[in-house]
Amino acid sequence: GTLKRKNETEEEKEIRLKQLTGAVTTILECLGEDPNREGLLKTPERYAKALLFFTEGYEKDINEVVNNAIFEEDHDGMVIVKDIEIFSLCEHHLVPFSGKIHIAYVPDKKVIGLSKVARITEMVSRRLQIQERITKQVCDILEEVLQPKGIAVVMESSHFCMVMRGVQKTQSCTITCHTTGIFKEDIKLKEEFLR
Repeated sequence: GTLKRKNETEEEKEIRLKQLTGAVTTILECLGEDPNREGLLKTPERYAKALLFFTEGYEKDINEVVNNAIFEEDHDGMVIVKDIEIFSLCEHHLVPFSGKIHIAYVPDKKVIGLSKVARITEMVSRRLQIQERITKQVCDILEEVLQPKGIAVVMESSHFCMVMRGVQKTQSCTITCHTTGIFKEDIKLKEEFLR
């Protein structure tokens, strides 16, 4: 399973890459392509490496990502980190989706290093995912590490499974939101964040 990737040795990583490269070769053959033609000679390994990069979130641990960047602080106003660019792979079709995530929280004596907010988002999105789960997982992780008065996470994305196949709607945008604590209770605070 995916949990194995966290503790793999270099030798195990090489075996995984080799297996994935072979699988990509098989996919090319099933598509009717010749993996030995000039343009495709190195494609299986390149694509295998790309897939491992796109899903490197499976190798990350939240403690490693946060790296003790939680600080005691009396700030009690809203903290907003907007326009964090993300990309992920749709778990249903294995095609990309990309967009932006916006995060707000009201601290309860603890704040997090701002770059860690982006790194948490990256860890969660670099997996086979759906947008709704990313939104909730980012919120849940921040809730766990900060225990704030409340969190709001909004994500807007374009899904290539809707753009390139199926309904083929190139301008569509999907928006998801997950809130906790004070953001559920205080509509004005939520509206201020969403502005």
